[in-house]
Amino acid sequence: MGSSKLRFGISFNEEMSEEALDGRMLLLLSTDDSREPRFQISDGPDTQLAFGIDVDGLTPGEKAFIDGGVPGYPLKNMADIPPGEYWVQGFLHIYETFHRSDGHTVKLPMDRGEGQRWNLAPGNLYSTPRKLFVDPAGKEPVFISLDNKIPPIDDPPETKYIKHVKIQSKLLTEFWGRPMYLGAHVLLPEGFDEHPEVRYPLAVFHGHFPHTFSGFRETPPDPDMEPEYSERFDWPGYNLTVEEQAYKFYQWWTAPDTPRVLAIEIQHANPYYDDSYAVNSANLGPYGDAITYELIPYVEEKFRGIGEGWARFLYGGSTGGWEALGAQVMYPEEYNGCYAACPDPIDFRAYTVVNIYEDENAYYLESRFKKTPRPGRRNYLGHVSCTLEDMNLKELVLGNRSRSGNQWDIWQAVYSPAGEDGYPKPIWNKMTGEIDHEVAEYWRENYDLGYILRRDWETLGPKLQGKIHIYCGDMDNYYLNNAVYLVEAFLESTEDPYYGGEVDYGDRAEHCWNGDHSRPNALSRLRYNQMFITKYVDRLIKNPPPGADLASWRY
Repeated sequence: MGSSKLRFGISFNEEMSEEALDGRMLLLLSTDDSREPRFQISDGPDTQLAFGIDVDGLTPGEKAFIDGGVPGYPLKNMADIPPGEYWVQGFLHIYETFHRSDGHTVKLPMDRGEGQRWNLAPGNLYSTPRKLFVDPAGKEPVFISLDNKIPPIDDPPETKYIKHVKIQSKLLTEFWGRPMYLGAHVLLPEGFDEHPEVRYPLAVFHGHFPHTFSGFRETPPDPDMEPEYSERFDWPGYNLTVEEQAYKFYQWWTAPDTPRVLAIEIQHANPYYDDSYAVNSANLGPYGDAITYELIPYVEEKFRGIGEGWARFLYGGSTGGWEALGAQVMYPEEYNGCYAACPDPIDFRAYTVVNIYEDENAYYLESRFKKTPRPGRRNYLGHVSCTLEDMNLKELVLGNRSRSGNQWDIWQAVYSPAGEDGYPKPIWNKMTGEIDHEVAEYWRENYDLGYILRRDWETLGPKLQGKIHIYCGDMDNYYLNNAVYLVEAFLESTEDPYYGGEVDYGDRAEHCWNGDHSRPNALSRLRYNQMFITKYVDRLIKNPPPGADLASWRY
């Protein structure tokens, strides 16, 4: 590896901030001028370049220098940058200081309404991209001024059907040492105002941070919308398809024979990610309790929910799939069923393609004479677009100490104990991939859902009978089907009681497959509400608990 003499000095003036700032300073370089460099950092082969350092108490006018000793992605060293013309941009992702109730003081990026997307977070500073000739051998420093600030995000509007709630959580406020909030987008059933005496079951749709209730549109698609091609689905005009399906959801929701339930999407963005994984955590705090015992009762009281465990169910895909199963397992009597599609790893013997208990290295399958990289993402034909090492090194550049706001870091933040410095203990070394098996044991005992089901089935089984439903494509892009196979094997072996649910796979189906064999994944992934609300109500009607009111809300 060569060395680079090139240095970039990045600063902001008092107009951007009169106060000193903490955060992650990023240098972004791109050969593509179709978008700003801040929107071109990704896991895939088309990613552009990023380098990052922490800044603590950076004052107006003071320069933060990024040079050859700063970690980069996908090129690890500035000396490896091919000389040439680049669009260059500086970016500061701002951190806030938290004094937690566990005694730790940490600096983290608080969500500001954007769902932990560093390149869109209000208040963050960035420079106008400049076209420069970049040469790693260059000796003259390059100075960049952060001359833009991302503006606040407006609250979403309410409609006849969609309402928004936000509460200050007592539990989370106590943990974080500052006011912390939970929110929900509530979809009211047709006839809600005309039937003021009716109380409704609650459908809890888990997933990533939603700006409003996702996939619901009360007007036909915009006829003037410019069609956009989806490379992922090889689908011309997929943006039009999304709007069409959202309008069809509205038509289904208001149809005479649709089940009348309350549906909510929860807003629980936090200093580590766009949601909390809906469980209690040493690093994120008691989000599981806050959602189950503070937010959901508040919603049910305000919007006439039945307010009993038999009348609540969970569903979602990917992160939401893990949350649906995780909350059902952690709170078995508070919910009456989970429908978990393409869930994040639910058994850590298959943490995507890593067995964290037996493997020594997450990035490589090591043998006597070679190191075989472990894949991170594939398509339905098995073609790999990035490795696990790629994905983790990108996160390390965007934010060390689990602060990237990305996938591997949030898993680590949720599942790990807090380290001596107050940040999550790493499951593996981000630079080398070496696994810490002591941390892995903590993960097993507290968050490995497959292990918890096996360990506690004698007491959990009677509470979960008939409630577990899991769906996954057998060519999931992130190999999430591997963990589902392991959990399915246990569930099918259960006795006294037999689990009595469903596990199903889509042939050659990629990520977000949800059990629909009749439609392509590009469409079925837009129909979670129609599918799972119908499945839950059908199951409830066939197996009602004693004394359950199944009549008043089925008008």
